[in-house]
Amino acid sequence: MKIVKPTLNNIIDIQSVLKPYVDEGIILYRDDDEIATNIRSYVLAYKNNTPIGVGALHIFSPFLGEIRSLAVREDFKKQGIGKQIVNFLLEEAKNIGLREVLVLTYQKEFFEKLGFREIPKESIPDKKIWADCIKCKFFPNCNEIALITSL
Repeated sequence: MKIVKPTLNNIIDIQSVLKPYVDEGIILYRDDDEIATNIRSYVLAYKNNTPIGVGALHIFSPFLGEIRSLAVREDFKKQGIGKQIVNFLLEEAKNIGLREVLVLTYQKEFFEKLGFREIPKESIPDKKIWADCIKCKFFPNCNEIALITSL
């Protein structure tokens, strides 16, 4: 398995990994234009040239980022791919000077094993709520858990 920074030619691969999660309402739908605009935020995991995982590091401020759009193809789960993607993104966050990275997730235990700790959702930046959460079909009755880690 290898993790790479995608190009615009890889948008179809990103969408293919995300689609089952988007269809389920677990991950927000992002159209090709939004992914293209944010392509530098994404990483893509491949095995034998097959896209098997994706994740993105979104920047909120010079100090705070968010891991989002984290997904692993169902047939590749439980192989440590998600952990490798998160660690790759956390290393990238450190390298650019972020101090903290947050996540909104249904997978609390997964992120706790990676050093994240739960925080009140009310403490996440308002611009996250109004830019992303408002697009979710579960807004405002969100069951996701907010977690954060310090770098």
